[in-house]
Amino acid sequence: MIHVFDVDNTVIQKTSAWYFLLEALSEGIVRFSQVRRLPLEWLKYKVGRPNMDFIEDAVKHLAGIEKSVLERTAQNCFDRRIMPMIFTGAAKLIGELLARGEQVIFATSTLDIIVQPLERHLAVECSLASVLEFSDGRTTGRLTGSSLFGGKKKDAVIAWLEENGLPLDEVCFYSDSYTDLPLLESCGCAAAVNPDRFLAKKAKKHGWQILRFTQITGR
Repeated sequence: MIHVFDVDNTVIQKTSAWYFLLEALSEGIVRFSQVRRLPLEWLKYKVGRPNMDFIEDAVKHLAGIEKSVLERTAQNCFDRRIMPMIFTGAAKLIGELLARGEQVIFATSTLDIIVQPLERHLAVECSLASVLEFSDGRTTGRLTGSSLFGGKKKDAVIAWLEENGLPLDEVCFYSDSYTDLPLLESCGCAAAVNPDRFLAKKAKKHGWQILRFTQITGR
C-alpha cells in the first residue's frame, strides 16, 4: 500500500502557508498590503466556493525574492511555528507505516519550499507540492506547472504513480478537505482526517475511515 498524506489540518494543525506568511511578515520579506485579500479567499474556501487558482495568484507576491532567503524563512517557519503544531497521532501513524516498510509521501497544495522541512523531519520519501519557479536565483512569482489544488492534486498523484509503475488502487489517501474529493473518490482506500463538514458528510456516505487528531507536539 502507498500512503499519501495531505498536510494542512491532516498532519499539522491549521495551514502551513499561514505559518509561512506569519514568518515572512515577521522577517519583512512580504508586506501586509500584499496579502490583504487572503482572508477573503479563506472565507470563500470555508463556504465551499474556493478560488481554484488561489495559489497561482498568491505566489505573484513572492516575485523577486532570493531562493536562499525563502529557504531560510521556510526553515525558520518550521522550527518556530510548524514543528510544534504536528499532530502526534499523524506523526505516530506515519512512523508506524514507515517501520513496516510501506511507502509514505505527501501530496499538498502548499509550496514545495514550505513542506520540505516537514518531509525531512518525518522521514517521508518525497512530497508532491506546488513548485515555485526560479530564474537566476530569484522567484519569478510563478509556479512550475500548476498548483496541486483540487483535481490538480489527483492529476499529480496519478502522474507520480505512473512514473513509478504503481497502481492507483493501492493508494490510501488521507485528507481533511472536500477539495480533495477527486482523489479520495478515485484511490483504493480513503481516510478523512479531521474532516470539514462537507468531507465528513461524504465520508459517512461512502463508509470511509474517519480519524480525529487533536493533540499536537508542542514546544
